[in-house]
Amino acid sequence: MTDAAGTETHFDLIVVGGGPAGYGAALYGASAGLNVALVEKDKVGGTCLHRGCIPAKELLETAHVFRSVAHAADFGVEVGTPALNWSTTMARKAQVVGGLFSGLSGLLKHRKVTLFAGTGTLGADRSVTVTGDDRDQVVLTADAVILAAGSVPRTIPGFEVGGPVLTSDEVFELTERPARVAVIGGGAIGCEFASMLADLGSQVTILEALPQILPGVDKDVVNTVLRSFKGRGIDVRTGVRVNGHQPSGASTTLDVEGADPLEVDAVVVSVGRRPLSESLGLDGTGVVVDERGFVEVDEYCRTAVEGVWAVGDLIATPGLAHVGYAEAILVVKQLLGEVAVPVDYSRVPWCIYCQPEVAFVGMTEQAARDAGFEVVVAKHRWGGNSRALIIGETEGMVKIIAEKSADGTAGRILGVHMSGPWVTEQLGAGYLSVNWEATVDEVAHFLQPHPSLTESFGEAVLSLTGRSLNG
Repeated sequence: MTDAAGTETHFDLIVVGGGPAGYGAALYGASAGLNVALVEKDKVGGTCLHRGCIPAKELLETAHVFRSVAHAADFGVEVGTPALNWSTTMARKAQVVGGLFSGLSGLLKHRKVTLFAGTGTLGADRSVTVTGDDRDQVVLTADAVILAAGSVPRTIPGFEVGGPVLTSDEVFELTERPARVAVIGGGAIGCEFASMLADLGSQVTILEALPQILPGVDKDVVNTVLRSFKGRGIDVRTGVRVNGHQPSGASTTLDVEGADPLEVDAVVVSVGRRPLSESLGLDGTGVVVDERGFVEVDEYCRTAVEGVWAVGDLIATPGLAHVGYAEAILVVKQLLGEVAVPVDYSRVPWCIYCQPEVAFVGMTEQAARDAGFEVVVAKHRWGGNSRALIIGETEGMVKIIAEKSADGTAGRILGVHMSGPWVTEQLGAGYLSVNWEATVDEVAHFLQPHPSLTESFGEAVLSLTGRSLNG
């Protein structure tokens, strides 16, 4: 079907939102031969590409390079004290983001995905009204609609964005590195920002309301991160309440309950993200939205309306780009009549790119015990790993939780938790072990190259068999 101007308006699939879940659905569907329309009000790539995962990791890599240069003398390389050119750092970040944006745009075009620029709202009979910046509207229809509107940073009362108060969106637009920073929220995003800014020379304080930073991460792994943070001068305060702040010129002073006022040049509010469901015009459509703003779906990401699905940050599942990809594939497989297996959210890989890095999959030790499992645990530190010693990074550990068999030996692997050098690139074997419900004896047969960082995973598994080489 086409409109009076000759623009096609009926599609096999309309995707509303061009972030990882949205463009993932569009690309996967188009590769299977579906005629796909993608509606995006900003730029394809979404938060992940433009204001999240990619720019954050690019700046963390700058911090890694800065840290490496600062310790170059340990390797006999004399380079002097490093200096940071913030404008070059931000220009490189923009270059990386721009290159990926260009590549993604080209890929969508190559797959013949029709892109509509504007805000998409859901109507009856799987129709979507697209309103552009000039307020012109076009009405699209489809056999199926996937809602993937994404999310925006949460804020807290008394900390309206502006001046020294930033969310993750504004951090990536800083024109200079702030000298003193308070990070409100010690989750994954907050710890990444704190680690990056501290390595680049900022004085950083983390203020977390919960008893520990990195909620949901195994406690032993959290402790290795805490030791590193404190050793690098990051002031970590947990169980604290921030009651407001008083700006004065370019700085502001925070009211921290039970502590002295804290004067900083920037406040990074990092207390999570909220779904952007209000942009979709869902009132009266039959699509159910809960009190937190998440679209309610079943295990197959189906909403209460026939032919309408929701994926990504819009639903109450782990806010991870790769989870959005998996949900997108799940939905498209249903549209194609293929076997579709729901995502097992208890076994998705998690990666946090602070220094030291954190990566994990499956149950923590405490969660396994709380679930009624008797467990056997192995911990392997990097001090005995030759590759870690060679690169000069020995902070952190590999921890494996296995179910205790009836004879007392270690059986099925329930969780793999790591902190240390490049662990975000090492989680693959642990992910497969947990998701395939492999036993310790089965995984112990895997060969690890020597010398390599992955040997620590192999050694930890081998030690659970009761015999090991170096453990």
